[in-house]
Amino acid sequence: MTPQQQRRGFSVHVFLPNGDPDGVKVVEKDNWTGRGLVIPRAMFADTRGRDELTRTGVYLLVGPSEGSALPTLYVGEGDPVRQRLDSHANRKDFWTHAVVFTSKDQNLNKAHVQHLEARMVQLANAAKRVVLDNANEPAPPSLSEADIAAVEGFLDDMLLCLPLLGYGFFEATTDTPRSTAPLLLRAKGIEGKGYDTSAGFVVLAGSQAVGDDKLAPSMHLYLKEMREELLRQGVLRPAGEGIVLTQDYTFASPSMAAGVLLGRAANGRVNWKDGIGRTLKEIQELAEEST
Repeated sequence: MTPQQQRRGFSVHVFLPNGDPDGVKVVEKDNWTGRGLVIPRAMFADTRGRDELTRTGVYLLVGPSEGSALPTLYVGEGDPVRQRLDSHANRKDFWTHAVVFTSKDQNLNKAHVQHLEARMVQLANAAKRVVLDNANEPAPPSLSEADIAAVEGFLDDMLLCLPLLGYGFFEATTDTPRSTAPLLLRAKGIEGKGYDTSAGFVVLAGSQAVGDDKLAPSMHLYLKEMREELLRQGVLRPAGEGIVLTQDYTFASPSMAAGVLLGRAANGRVNWKDGIGRTLKEIQELAEEST
């Protein structure tokens, strides 16, 4: 997502065909030929007759992970989509929601959605904010320069809609405000650097975390699972007596970021401080007072 896209206002329309906020959602965006469909698994049987599923499209299967603090994600494509979802309803147990994207003008073809599938797997692998259920990273098909431009534009609009639906798995950490000094976390012989952003708390590459031998016995299970998953994916890597962050990484909150680095429960609004010792909490309170 480019800085220009981030600054440009846009409207997303969500229609609830059953009148249930937790039910099926139909998603459209101004000036976009695409249409999204969010389907809770419990409602799949009643939803599989919808017209969107008779079209060529790309889809996500999302659900909780066993033994990981991150959700599990599977990215696929279908021509049409319904046959693939029918198969996954019988063979994949983890997913609780399916998110389908098709074209209202039916201009997406098989090669287009294969390109979308490959790109979304690539983006998810780079962001490392999920446990990816895809066994392999698919290679994109051969497309003309014009087709690639058109499909990448379609993808850009998908990526604008997904975080609004709670699925911001594909956003690499590229929008950190480098013009300002980072917040610091210094304790237990480590130092972390990061920024509080609208997408979450971004910890910068090179930040340090305590080694496993310094984890607090009372450390919450979800923090342990998060550390283990980030170690498995290579986001965290052993370095000397400690652990280092290998890439900028977005955590759900300042407290989760601090907890993973410190190896214990932490109040991130107090632990993260600027260069003159003001806590994140104090900085936010000052900003609120000045408005």
